[in-house]
Amino acid sequence: MSGSQISDNSRPRLAIIGGGLAGSEAAWQAASRGLAVTLYEMRPGRMTPAHQTAALGELVCSNSLRSDDPFGNAVGLLHEEMRKAGSLILQAADETKVPAGGALAVDREAFAAAITRALESHPNVEIRREEVTALPPDGPVIVASGPLTSDALAGALRAYTGEDSLSFFDAIAPIIHTESLDFSKVWYQSRYDRGEGRDYINCPLDRDTYEAFVDALLEADPVSVREWEGIPWFDGCLPVEEMARRGRQTLAHGPLKPVGLTNPHDPEHKPHAVVQLRQDNALGTLYNMVGFQTRLRYGDQTRIFRMIPGLENAQFARLGGMHRNTFLNAPRLLDSRLCLKADPRIRFCGQITGCEGYVESAATGYLAGVFAAFDLLGRSLPQPPETTALGALLSHITVNANAQTYQPMNINFGLFPPLAAPEGPFEGRRPRPLRGREKKAALAQRALDALAGWLPATS
Repeated sequence: MSGSQISDNSRPRLAIIGGGLAGSEAAWQAASRGLAVTLYEMRPGRMTPAHQTAALGELVCSNSLRSDDPFGNAVGLLHEEMRKAGSLILQAADETKVPAGGALAVDREAFAAAITRALESHPNVEIRREEVTALPPDGPVIVASGPLTSDALAGALRAYTGEDSLSFFDAIAPIIHTESLDFSKVWYQSRYDRGEGRDYINCPLDRDTYEAFVDALLEADPVSVREWEGIPWFDGCLPVEEMARRGRQTLAHGPLKPVGLTNPHDPEHKPHAVVQLRQDNALGTLYNMVGFQTRLRYGDQTRIFRMIPGLENAQFARLGGMHRNTFLNAPRLLDSRLCLKADPRIRFCGQITGCEGYVESAATGYLAGVFAAFDLLGRSLPQPPETTALGALLSHITVNANAQTYQPMNINFGLFPPLAAPEGPFEGRRPRPLRGREKKAALAQRALDALAGWLPATS
């Protein structure tokens, strides 16, 4: 990095690479706590295939930040937590919102202008319009370069982290909320009872169900790919519909092979095929559909995958998709404060950590900026409670997600620790478990109560 620095040398300095939502939020939080921040943004000198302007915090896809309901939707809860935490991104969104029913949508030009104006006018922030092609050799830095990280910086990150690849053509598999499965049809078992013997949830298909499932896959119309995302397939990560096109029994002899499994609900009949679900987080609240990476449209995914026995009422925490992405294997590489384990002076935030979504990116930026400020000022700060949306997202990225299958994820209630079981003594029948909106409201209230206890420590 070259060029002049902020003249006041009495304050700790922090470099931030990337002026998207995460980098902008990190800069605001760190600067507001007294750090001298240099924010690097390569636009307009070098544009990405998706950005149209030089504004900080430009929204490149939808202008919606999704649901604003804190008691019925996890992202709405994250909105509320970010508001209470003094988020620049949420302040700008609230100032520039447009009608969108229950969602928080913004005038995207006014939104980006508000963020840019706030950072340009902050006395502790210097904005440099230049591309960063390598990690700095010394000094604290936050990397918030996003999924469209330039090739030069992505190459530097690959070399620095030791990962074989950061940027790739990615077809990701759906993730299902465990509580939505029908356990009168599915069962826990590993093939040949290996490992713990219960490492997978199994969904059996007889021949007729399998044939109907393959027909549905072959008839569905996959999403087309943008030209700028044109990277070839990896044979080890073929979409499920592509495998079906290679032969009607390809899936039954591949990821859906039934060998080494016995259906306890019908032990006399061997399934023709078995869909396996693998635990996706440490809490056991989410399961990944093994071998079901896909580029099918969302409507086709829910319709076709609910044909699988036991998944008729499946609720998806994330549907499958296909895109070019640049992100770290965060559970393997980052510590609980978003620092690179191999070099703690370097933090990461935003979509490069493997979170998905505008607000999720801003939330990790908030955490990175606050953590950096406290660490550089020599002050202690406890982790946000895992029962909050901020804490649940952070824990998923750094601890709870499976490093072997780590893929981008939106905030959802499946990332939160389960509610405590009601305590007795009970008169008559035990109280029924909370479900649906009632359960979400209870999780949200627990989160806001925990947040209220944590926020004073961040000031």
